[in-house]
Amino acid sequence: MLLRHAKSDWPDVSDHARPLAKRGRHDAPAVGRWLREHGYLPDVVVCSTARRTRQTWELVAPELGGSPSVTFEPRAYEASALTLLYLAQELPSRYRAALLIGHNPAISDLASSLAGSSAGRAAEDGAPPAPAIRFPTAAVAVLEFTGDWPALTLGQARLAGFTAPADL
Repeated sequence: MLLRHAKSDWPDVSDHARPLAKRGRHDAPAVGRWLREHGYLPDVVVCSTARRTRQTWELVAPELGGSPSVTFEPRAYEASALTLLYLAQELPSRYRAALLIGHNPAISDLASSLAGSSAGRAAEDGAPPAPAIRFPTAAVAVLEFTGDWPALTLGQARLAGFTAPADL
């Protein structure tokens, strides 16, 4: 599961210290409820260290139930899609479902690349490429793949679910 942080505020603080806006504090629990209602429950959470991602997790977590292992990962802040993929590939095989909470454009790029869509890249069968997955704040994509985490590669996953706050 790939979750973009909820809507943040823009006070006069560093980017890393930006908090959630009122809308973000409303949207994050709704996304958590959607995940629970659809049976998308993580065993492990990898969350950027930015304040807005940590606050997003704090609001999503109570809606999920359970108690996944949580890591606040500095590499997820200002990460590229490739760095996020490496973080997923590092997960131990005992975890079957992971939630990665991060930032755009990396979250959108990774979801699109895992699901085999990429703007400008033609499909192998000559069909036009699938559109890139658009990720407004607090949007979440659920991707499925077979194999262990180290085997996760671009184009190897299927988009099983997606929602954004405007859909809820």
